[in-house]
Order: sequence, then C-alpha cells, then structure tokens
Amino acid sequence: MTTNCSLCREKLVLIGNGMAGMNVIEQILKLQPHQYEITVIGEEPHPNYNRIQLSYVLEGSKALPDIVLNPLEWYAENGIRLLIGTKAERIDTEEKLVQLDNGDAVEYDKLIIATGSKPFILPVPGADKEGVVGFRSIQDCETMMEAAAAYPKAAVIGGGLLGLEAARGLKELGMEVTVIHLMDRLMERQLDPVSAGMLKAEMEARGLSFLMQAQTAELLGDSRVTGIRFADGRVLETDFVVMAAGIKPNAELARASGIPVNRGILVDDYMRTEIEGIYAVGECNEHRGMCYGLVAPLYEQGAVLAKHLCGIDTAPYTGSTVSTKLKVSGVDVFSAGEFLDAPGLTALTVHDPWKKIYKKILLRGNVIVGGVLFGDVAESVRLARWSAEQAEMTEDIHQALMGGGGCCGGGKSNAVEAMADEDIVCGCNGVTKGAILAGIRNDGWASVEEIKQHTGATRSCGGCKPMVEALLASALGADYAAGAPAKAGICGCTDKGRDEIVAAIREKGLHSVREVMNVLEWQEPEGCSKCRPALNYYLGMIWPEEYEDERESRFVNERLHANIQKDGTFSVIPRMYGGVTSPSELKKIAQVAEKYDVKMVKVTGGQRLDLLGVKKEDLPKVWEELDMPSGYGYAKSLRTVKTCVGNRFCRFGTQDSIGVGIELEKKFERLWMPAKFKMAVNGCPRNCAESGTKDFGVVGNDGGWDIFVGGNGGIKLRGADLLCKVKTDEELVDICGAYIQFYRETGRFGERTSEWVERMGLEAIREAVVDNLESRKALVERVELALAQLEDPWMKVRNDSGLQRSLYENVAVRQL
Repeated sequence: MTTNCSLCREKLVLIGNGMAGMNVIEQILKLQPHQYEITVIGEEPHPNYNRIQLSYVLEGSKALPDIVLNPLEWYAENGIRLLIGTKAERIDTEEKLVQLDNGDAVEYDKLIIATGSKPFILPVPGADKEGVVGFRSIQDCETMMEAAAAYPKAAVIGGGLLGLEAARGLKELGMEVTVIHLMDRLMERQLDPVSAGMLKAEMEARGLSFLMQAQTAELLGDSRVTGIRFADGRVLETDFVVMAAGIKPNAELARASGIPVNRGILVDDYMRTEIEGIYAVGECNEHRGMCYGLVAPLYEQGAVLAKHLCGIDTAPYTGSTVSTKLKVSGVDVFSAGEFLDAPGLTALTVHDPWKKIYKKILLRGNVIVGGVLFGDVAESVRLARWSAEQAEMTEDIHQALMGGGGCCGGGKSNAVEAMADEDIVCGCNGVTKGAILAGIRNDGWASVEEIKQHTGATRSCGGCKPMVEALLASALGADYAAGAPAKAGICGCTDKGRDEIVAAIREKGLHSVREVMNVLEWQEPEGCSKCRPALNYYLGMIWPEEYEDERESRFVNERLHANIQKDGTFSVIPRMYGGVTSPSELKKIAQVAEKYDVKMVKVTGGQRLDLLGVKKEDLPKVWEELDMPSGYGYAKSLRTVKTCVGNRFCRFGTQDSIGVGIELEKKFERLWMPAKFKMAVNGCPRNCAESGTKDFGVVGNDGGWDIFVGGNGGIKLRGADLLCKVKTDEELVDICGAYIQFYRETGRFGERTSEWVERMGLEAIREAVVDNLESRKALVERVELALAQLEDPWMKVRNDSGLQRSLYENVAVRQL
C-alpha cells in the first residue's frame, strides 16, 4: 500500500547519482511513484549524465547538457531531494544514517549504494604526478581539454574501449597521441586477432600511434609527468598521461562501513547486501563472483531491485549473458559468447578488407556458441540470441549471417523484419522489437525521439539507433523519412507548438492544465516538466482574472518562492527597488542572517543582497522578520531594475534614473513572463547601469529617454537594440508596459527577449508597441488587468498557516 503523505513514506536514499542507481529510481517512480521519500547523494556537481558519451564531450561534438539524462528539473518534478557535490563518507548501519562530508547526516529506511567504479591507476612510480588522469567523469574531460590546449603530446595507457575513445578525443583536440597496451591486440576481451588488427589499422589511419606489448614501469618527470619508461627500457616522451587500463568497483564506502566486500560489494540475487535494508547495484557490486562493467547487466540488476523495493514479485537476477555491441571511434564492432578459436570449434568466416567487413561465427558441432562482427553488425541482435540459445546452424541462418541473398539477408531493414518480437533492440534498456512496434502501431510513435522518450531506446550508448530507424522505416514505409524534421512540439508529450496551444486555449475556452492536455490529446496524460509549467503560464497570461494558478505545475523555486541550492537549502533575495536600501533595512537583513545562521550574504549583479543557505522550514519566519517584498530572484518575472544615481548625486546625470527605476520596478514587479526579465535605467549616456545588456534598458539624455530592448549579458551575449526615443516619463512607462505585454503574449515559454526580438523582428515589435497607438493602448490595458490580480507571495504565505504547513513544514521537498 502506498501513500502520498511524505511523513508516512519510507525514506529511500541512493548514494551515487550515476546511470545504474538512477535507473533504479526511474523504475521505482514508474512502479510506485509515491512509495518512497527519495534522496539522491551525488559526489559530482552535476545531474545524472550519460557516462558512455563522455568521449563526445571530450572531442567537442557534445557539451555536458547534451549528455544529461535527468536534468535538475526532473529531480524537482519527481519530488527527489538531490544533494550534488556532496560525498557520503560513512554509513552508520545501526542508526541508519549516511554521514556526509559537510557534516550533515541523512536518515534512511532503505539504502542503495551505486557508487560505480573507479579507473584502475597502475601502481607504478610517478602515477601521482601532475598531468596523470583517469577517464571516468566530466572533470576528467575538462582536465584533458585543458591539457590539449597547453601541451602537444599525450599517451593513453590501455587499448580497450575507454582508452581508444580517450585517444580519439585527444587526437580530435589536436594532440599527438600514442596508445600503450600491455597485450598483443586491442580490445582483447571483445575481439579476436583479425578484428583487433582491423581496428588497429583503422585507428592508425586516423592518426593514432600504438605501442603494443608495452609494460609501463615508471612515469618520469619532477612534479609533472614528462615521459614513460617501459619494462624493456624504452622511453616515450609525453606531456600528459591518461590511465585507461581498466576499472575497479568503487566499494571503499561500503568497506569502511562494515558492509562485506570482496572485489565489489557482495550482493544476492535481489541486490541485497548482508546488512538489512542496504542494497548495492551496478559496477560497485559483485554478484556470484562477477563484477559487470557494461550498461545492460547493470540495468537488468536495476529492474530486479526496483520491483523488489516496490514489493512486486520478480524473478531473481541470476547473472547476465554478455554480448558487446560498440561503436569504437566510429567503427561498429560486436562480439557474443565465445569469439576466440579453440580446439573443438569450427569457425565460419567472411573477411572483406576492401569493404572493411569481417564476420566470424563459431560452432561447437553444429551449435552456434558465439562470434565476432566488424563493420557490418546488422545481424548482431539475432547472433546474440542464437549464441545464448545455442541454436543449431541452418541454411537460412547461415545466409543471414554470412551473406548469400537468402530469405533472411538483405541489410538492416530485412534484418529487423526477421527479428522476433521478443528480440532485444536496445540492450542497455532492455527494449524489445515488439515494444517498439506496439508503440508505433498503437500510440503513433513516428520518430526516434518519441521512441527514446517512451522506452529509453537510443538513450544510453546510442548504438541501437540504426536499428530503431530501420524499425520505423519498416513499420511506416513511405510515411517515415529519417532525415525529415519532426513537427516541433513544445515538448515530447505533444506535437503541437506554442501558437497552436495558445490559439486552442482561446478558441476552446480551456481553463486548466489538465483540460488543455486532454482536449489537445497529449501523448503523456500527466505531461512533463517542460509542458506543465508552460501551459500554466499560457493559461494565466490568457485568462488573468479567471485562471487559478496551479502551484503543482510550477518549478520548485516558483512554488516555494525561493531558489533551491545544491545542498537543499534556499536563497532569499528581498526586493530593493532600484537597488536602493536604507540603514534600517540593512540592520534587519543582518539580524535575520545571524539569527537563522545564513551561510553567506552576497551582493548580486542586480544591486540586491542574497541570503544564501536558508533552511526550507525557516523561510516564512525569515520573510516575516525581514518584512520586505519578494525580489522574485527565483522566477520568470521582473528580477531587478538596476539604476545609477542619476541627477540626484552624479555631476554627469541628466535624468532622475533612481526615481524612474523605482517607479518601473514597483509597477511591474510580480508579473509573470515567458522568462526572467531584467531592466536598467541610466541617468546619462555613460551607461553605468549597463542598459545595453538588459531586456529593457533606458538611457537618459537632455531631451528625455532612449529605450533599448532585447539585450542579454548571460550565456548568449547580445547587445540591445534601440527601440525608440521618448520625451516624458509617462510615455516611457506606457511603452514599457506595452512592450512587456507584447512579449508576454507572443513569447515562447522559456524564451528570453534576446531570442524573442530576433525571432519577431524589431520592426514588428516597434509597430505594435510604439508606432501603432491603438495597439499600444490595448496592450497597456491588458497588462494593467494582469497587474491588478497580483499580490506579494511572501506576504501571502505569512498570512496563510495552511500554506506554511503544506509547503514548508514537511521534511520532503516535492520538486518540479
């Protein structure tokens, strides 16, 4: 039995914010979304990302946001307390507490350890020198990229998949790279001598050098590495060394906490350790003597653990039949079962050096026991199944695997058509052909992106993407065009764009988020963290008088009216109109900061004071004792109006920038917009308040005001455009209101004015806001109507004990 009451739910804590552990959490949320109050502790300062795709980040073709699997908003949406940049140092198994490196402790009822693995650092002299790194994290990538910018030569120790990917990335960054490998062939655990030789030749053609059968004896240099000495006396000069000679389970936390460990944390068939209530999943564990380093077994373990934790009957995990399908630096390779020649085995081979294709199938008697594919891996799924099932070789199977134009041959499309519905297409996520076809036929999935969203296929290593595309082509025929751009919806839940949705809300009189999703036939009936906040905004913008804001459709910052920080505390930014404060306000801020043990008071770039480190349960009391309005530093709203001192004090000032700035801020505060909105008012053209990088910037001159729009001083730097010149303060305020309302009515949710101005065109904006007086008047009337509905959210919470209890007094923070 499950409950929505956060005080009644069991506390589930996950140590490790990586792929294996978060996969368990994802499955629990699908099976029993309200059973646990979940806390995730992650040592890295990032949300969960796809470690398999680190090589793409290294080579520069992707950035961290491109490989994030669960963005911060996802944790928020699912009510997960996320502690990133935080290390678990010890588990008190008696008191059921996880002790953190910041001195805090987290209680648990059930605990999952998913600390993954660590790179194996060779125990040789000099391994601790500067310029020696592993390759397992974003931080490693950043270190490698910094090295590539400063030094010409790199050495990668290890000729497995990880080492080759690191070498390729460093080569792409312009370094001269040598791969050092102890064995006589690359990827000896996956490839036979022929395929390994083909891979080496392919890598050499791409500019990599290799030293095979080379045993590292010492890393040379003083404080920084300058070379490598090998056991046979050879020396290689290098400026940078990447250790990619393997991984080992990261089991130190468990060992230090008295949890039994061998190579990895010992677990049974349900991922239970020998300590009651503690589980281990992924690369950190050891199951029946095996430690797995591939994604598919880790997800198979996770599926069993998730069902077990949800009280759902499930077959035990008995181990994984491992097959390996990889794209190594752009080359497709696959192996399954036995792949090395041995007495008693018959090898069937196809080797085409010109096409760079190699296939080897091994038979024991007439039974398929394994094989290797290089270059052409279209039949990898069926070869894996036939190897696992110990299938008899037949004429049709031979034609399918080795070629010859039989009934089963004919490329990717025919290969997927010949697959059974229960065949696995995505090994990483256990997605079958039948599951994908059911979605295509019954739910209208028509793109790889939709299939990824619903099933996870292509989400991890991406190796199954060609097969998913072939299934789409086979099922949809002429209706599927792989290269055609899909109709862009506001998210994956719908194919409808912003304009269609807004028009439907107006025309059909839709008045709630759920009504919009039902009427417009959302594919995901509950929506997601992208569409729900957007719909909530559009409804409030269209129906300012009638619409009742849906708090549950807001991100956690807007729902709690404070910015959540990485340690679970919040920041509080009170409103200081125009950046002006007083001694009495400063005294109150200081007293509150001391009383509530605020960790830092920071002056912001918008001329405000930010109180960082406020506990959630203290927020209403802090607001009450400050007795200042919310500064909306957390919201898609007016953040600040930055001002210079203007003609009140400055000898160059020509206008009262402080007075106008305060007037604008008091008038337009609290108004919801598509994205955050910043203003600045300068008293003269010296522009000390930086109007040229604001959403709405004002510069005073002897004759009045110049108005600039669409500036951005953030990630996408953009100088503001001159919208118009006005002579009076009244006209300035009117144009500001019209401009804001036009942006509110035509902007896409999340779209800053810098992007909106470029999309809409400055002339169209000028026509609607400045030149067309009737349009300007109507826009001002509509913005005034919206402003009339607003109230200060901090005051509302202070006056509502029910809100205080429901939002701030419970321990768990349900995030969105």
